[in-house]
Amino acid sequence: MSGKPIILPLRHVINLALFGLLVWLIYTFCLSGGVGWLFWAITLTAMLFGVLIIIPIGGADMPVVISVLNSCTGLAAAVTGFAMQNMSMIIAGTLVGAAGSLLTVLMCKAMNRSLAKVIFGSFGGAVQGQAAAGHSDKTLREIAPAECAVMMGYARKVIIVPGYGLAVAQAQHLVHELDELLDKRGVEVKYAIHPVAGRMPGHMNVLLAEADVPYPELLDMEEINPEFEQADVALIIGANDVVNPAARTEPSSPIYGMPILNADKAKNIIVIKRGRGTGFAGIENNLFYHPNTRMLFGDAKKALQELTTEVKAL
Repeated sequence: MSGKPIILPLRHVINLALFGLLVWLIYTFCLSGGVGWLFWAITLTAMLFGVLIIIPIGGADMPVVISVLNSCTGLAAAVTGFAMQNMSMIIAGTLVGAAGSLLTVLMCKAMNRSLAKVIFGSFGGAVQGQAAAGHSDKTLREIAPAECAVMMGYARKVIIVPGYGLAVAQAQHLVHELDELLDKRGVEVKYAIHPVAGRMPGHMNVLLAEADVPYPELLDMEEINPEFEQADVALIIGANDVVNPAARTEPSSPIYGMPILNADKAKNIIVIKRGRGTGFAGIENNLFYHPNTRMLFGDAKKALQELTTEVKAL
């Protein structure tokens, strides 16, 4: 399955009917004293209901949905603990459910979207045809690794914006090696972490911590955004929607109003990207056509290896 939402006709009516059927089956099962076929009917109906609730959700809302589902697993464990009179399951399930619920609220706030819009809004369903609609007369400007190395090697301040492309390529150790090389050259390096970058909450923090990136270098969106204007280079690695200026400038965009990283305010912008397609939300990114933006196409791991080699040669 792709990350695109799957929109079924009359999906809300179908989901409501399945929910009603599920309630009726559970009620009948309780009255019957536990008839076997009713148990399996409840299980299959619940599975179908779960699938149909989730598949219309796509794009940048998926990290929120993952957080909601994590919360539900905790609540399910807690309810099971009550049924089995198991105190350990009650405590563990409550902790997981509470943590997941708090994280869901924080992520919805970070995206400026309500949970109802996430679950019932089918994010991304109407934006697939917008790609490149307003950019037929513009071109993407490419840059070679050697030019990129010179630009970064002689900069005073570089801000690195990690995204899902970095995680897919497993290039976190290479990006840390690059920032160490730049640091030795007297370049100030910081990482800009968006709350919903990646596919799961805290994805980028965990990924970079694995590569031993010092925690003080990982700055949240509120901390790092004022610093982009002083940055000589913003290096975006596999991130898309979290740096898309459409969130600020295009009221018709599905991500309008979502807080983003102000990478477009840096003096120079370098984007490492595998291809020319749209991001997870399926929306064209105007930042890629910015006059100060240069594209370094390729897998993040390979691109960072070449970039590291060129910086060493300076």
